[in-house]
Amino acid sequence: MAFEQGRTVGSGDHTERAVLVGVDLGARSRANRTAQAGARQAAVGADLLALGEIAPASLNLADSGVPPATTAQARSSSTELNAEESLAEFRELVWSAGGEVAAELLQRRARPDPATLIGAGKVEEIAGVAASVEADLVLFDHDLTPTQLRNLEAALPCRVLDRTQLILDIFARHAHTREGQLQVELAQLEYMLPRLTGKGKAMSQLGGGIGTRGPGETKLETDRRQIKRRIDQLKLNLESVRQVRKQQRQRRESVPVPTVALVGYTNSTLFNQLTGAQVLQSSRMFATLDPKLCAIELPSRRKILLSDTVGFIRNLPHTLVTSFRATLEEVAQAEVLLHVRDANSAYGAEQKAQVEKVLDALDSLAKPRIEVLNKIDLLGEHERQGLMERSGEVAVSARTGEGMDALLAAIDRALHSDPVMEAELRVPQHEGAVLAAIEAGMIVHTREYEGNMVRLTVSGPASLMGRLRQYRLRDE
Repeated sequence: MAFEQGRTVGSGDHTERAVLVGVDLGARSRANRTAQAGARQAAVGADLLALGEIAPASLNLADSGVPPATTAQARSSSTELNAEESLAEFRELVWSAGGEVAAELLQRRARPDPATLIGAGKVEEIAGVAASVEADLVLFDHDLTPTQLRNLEAALPCRVLDRTQLILDIFARHAHTREGQLQVELAQLEYMLPRLTGKGKAMSQLGGGIGTRGPGETKLETDRRQIKRRIDQLKLNLESVRQVRKQQRQRRESVPVPTVALVGYTNSTLFNQLTGAQVLQSSRMFATLDPKLCAIELPSRRKILLSDTVGFIRNLPHTLVTSFRATLEEVAQAEVLLHVRDANSAYGAEQKAQVEKVLDALDSLAKPRIEVLNKIDLLGEHERQGLMERSGEVAVSARTGEGMDALLAAIDRALHSDPVMEAELRVPQHEGAVLAAIEAGMIVHTREYEGNMVRLTVSGPASLMGRLRQYRLRDE
């Protein structure tokens, strides 16, 4: 199979050159099923024609009582990326790791090869391509077993990494806080532990390239017992972090300020637009790992805490989900989730399904969720108008600010804690602090002056209304 030249990505003193290998397993069986289904329907159509049941010009298998198998089986599910689309997403991961795509290959197989995943012939082809483009490493868009990894390293002229190793490397690259570093180190060591039986090229490097960054990179020659001991210590440290976060949440919960969490592939630009914060914005995946919390005010004058969480991705390694449990608990504790999707992406349905898988793993799939379609500024006027009219979704542009008012109103409607109440108040004019609190925390609908008293019709959060009980005339 021919390979195509890629573009240079990343930066630094030495940008590593990578050969990307996509793997499409089950390709032949899918093709066979599609062909068989098509043959069955063609045969049924021929029988119907022979019996005179239908006229040739009106042959429509969808109306003939034949199950529409070819329609469903001839194409992949709308929530699954095909091999080429998956490889395109993998290319973005390589870019996020700071690498250069030197060549790409795609292997289609009915089933994985136990020894090498892709078969001996394809391994020889990859070896030739890697040598010709002077690649530093070969990246597989698939997880490799320890045996497959050792065999591939022995056969190829450079280092070999699988999808999980690449994602772990990106996390290590972007972990800046102590908590983030602990979580990444735990995920790396748990992934590394069953792969310590051999010491190939990936196990003997001491740093300086993709897949060798991060905690534990100078300890790859240590024995299993030492790594297990380190894993136990990391779990204890992260449990302490979890307890601190729990205490912080309990303090927040003592004041009725609900939390709304952003989830999706990338969230930081929208977070900045809503809060005015300066969280790092990057088109690279997982540019920020640590959750950010910022208070914002809704149209009802209620206050909420908006949480920016780590981005999700297809087949997010299980070790990362468990290691980042303390961080992802912000999602589990949120009252409402904002699922941010790229309105301009061709893979929107598949990305939505992958995010929902992670939410299900966090027992958060049933939470109230607002679907936010971002980047509508990249769409044509007709497409943008169509999205704005769809129910159950909010179309926005985090770059231009379009749709932000509608999004805040949607959050307002979705919240059930600290509900909005209406009341009529009568407050002495000399109670300046009370009047200031009403102005700051409520919407004033009417205002009348009666001598030294001010009569107001207001709406606002129940928590503030309760503190103004003595001034209330009647509730509505």
